[in-house]
Amino acid sequence: MTLPIERARSRRPITWLTLIGVLLLPVVIGGILVAALYNPVERLDSLNAAVVNEDEPVTIDGQLVPLGRQLTAGLVEGSDELDSNLTWTISNAEDAEEGLADGTYAAVITIPENFSAAATSTQPGETPERATIEVTTPPDSLIVDDAITAQVASAAATTMGTQLSTVYLENVFLGFTTLGEQLGTAADGATQLADGATQAADGAAELPGGLSQLAEGNAQLADGASQLAGGAGQLAGGASSLQSGLTTIAGKTREAAGGAQQLADGVTGGAAQLEQSGLVPDELDAGADLSATLAGDTEAAAAKTLELAGGCFAVSTDPQFCVDLVTQATIAQRTAAGAQQAAQGTAGGLRAFDTAATAEFAGQLRDIGANVVALSGGLSQLAGGIDQSAAGAGELAGGAAGIQDGANGLAGGASQLADGATQATDGATSLADGVAQLADGTGELANGLTTASESIPTYTDDEATDLASVVADPVAAEGLGTSLFGASAVPLLATLALWFGGLGTFIALQAVSRRALTSRAPSALLALRTFAPAAGLGALQGLLVAGVVQLAASYSWSQWSAFALVSVIAGIAFAAVNQALVAVFSGGGRWISALVGVFAMATGVVSTVPGVLSSVAGLLPTAPAYNGMLAALTSVSGVGAALTGLVIWTLLGLAATILVVARRRSTSARALLKAAPVAA
Repeated sequence: MTLPIERARSRRPITWLTLIGVLLLPVVIGGILVAALYNPVERLDSLNAAVVNEDEPVTIDGQLVPLGRQLTAGLVEGSDELDSNLTWTISNAEDAEEGLADGTYAAVITIPENFSAAATSTQPGETPERATIEVTTPPDSLIVDDAITAQVASAAATTMGTQLSTVYLENVFLGFTTLGEQLGTAADGATQLADGATQAADGAAELPGGLSQLAEGNAQLADGASQLAGGAGQLAGGASSLQSGLTTIAGKTREAAGGAQQLADGVTGGAAQLEQSGLVPDELDAGADLSATLAGDTEAAAAKTLELAGGCFAVSTDPQFCVDLVTQATIAQRTAAGAQQAAQGTAGGLRAFDTAATAEFAGQLRDIGANVVALSGGLSQLAGGIDQSAAGAGELAGGAAGIQDGANGLAGGASQLADGATQATDGATSLADGVAQLADGTGELANGLTTASESIPTYTDDEATDLASVVADPVAAEGLGTSLFGASAVPLLATLALWFGGLGTFIALQAVSRRALTSRAPSALLALRTFAPAAGLGALQGLLVAGVVQLAASYSWSQWSAFALVSVIAGIAFAAVNQALVAVFSGGGRWISALVGVFAMATGVVSTVPGVLSSVAGLLPTAPAYNGMLAALTSVSGVGAALTGLVIWTLLGLAATILVVARRRSTSARALLKAAPVAA
């Protein structure tokens, strides 16, 4: 069945099949574009990729760290937050290269041998190195395939880096806690050190006074030692004199012992003669006188010995020697007393001899002789003791001389010590000042360490883990869609489908009626007659494209109704503009229409297009359609402005068509003679 609608470039009538083809053209275009490009993330499992793990694990603190293996598992199996949406194959370098060449793999991710070593190079004592992975795609890969594989690899590397950074930062934050505790301990130790230094400063301040007293005491010691040396010299002289006197006394005592022995012999012999003759011999008188003399000498020696013994205690360092000397002097005194009594007895006995019995007197003489013998022995012992005393006096003299030398040395040493103590006093003053400064500096150190310890934050294990996870990934983007082209994908695809639908309409339909020259109807009415079927087709195209979009995206009713309204108006406006382009430029108008579609596609995919192209695209009729559809599906405002713009383009298109129709209603005679119709 044919319709009264003129076909372009042909007088054949338009059929319903032609109209259905024109009507379904934008639906087919939009359906193909939406099906192929809308939300491709949901179909990423059809994208095959290979992962080649050449990493050599490292060992840290005795624990194996296979980061390449972990990254491979993360790519293949995904994570708790996001599943792996590509089809991954764990391969080797040779198989991956062959797979890229024959199209088996759309991408190959290679984890190098030093991946674990580089990723863990933040350990102390190592040179930090960035871990890298290599993404390889075939030279004939599709446009978006490279972007998808690069994004997946980047996300995996970022996730791995975040995990490593989290562990590293967690250790850092826990290190802050340990450092704070250690600084606190150091601050306590510095405080104690400051207290000790303060006490040391106080002690050092007292040290100069003590050293001054030491210097004075040593000076006094030097004087005393000098005096001791003088006294020791006198002691040595006295001891030498004592030794000489004792030697003399010992000689006299021995002589007395010899005289006593002679006296004893004379008394004994006199006693014998007396018993025999009854007469007192002359030797007895002489013995009595000798006994008296001996007694006097012995008494004098005892007195001298006692005198020396009295001075011994003042100069001797050996008290026992002085005691022995006193003992010998006492024995000498007793001997002298005994000798004196014997002499007196002898003299008395001799004076009484005339009146006493000779026998009795002789017995007394024997007793006296025995006593004198005893006296002689005692004098001999006394002489020996005096010899010992003389020897001791010699030793005393030598010791006193040694004491004198030692005292002189002590005096010199004490003088030097006094000088050293004086110098030490000056040093102690400097020491006191230095220790006081040390105490002040240590106090400041303690305060600084305390401030530092209080300033360093401390964390528990859980706090360190939470903070490290935030610091390692401090910025998170919310509200990101999973669609590869974002929210603008559907409006862009729908705009392109409707625009090319309007172009297809006037590839099939006549833009300006062939009856314009012969018809009596107004030019505007003739233009509207050719526009009406195209407008109807455009409205239906908009409604069908909106239906296809709803099947793919399932928008809410309010969003879809606004989107459908903009689509219907856009279909009508695009029909009017394409009619005007073909009417004004004939076949060139279709070329211009195709160029408009290319501009809309080029400027709607990415924002990095040159500014000139963006400015030109903003003036095209596709701009208000795109903006209106985007406003209908998102929170962006501008549906009303978009509808107004589409209406304006519709009116401009109709006005241009009317002008062309009016121009076609006048012609030349040559044109009338042509038999062939004018093809629009």
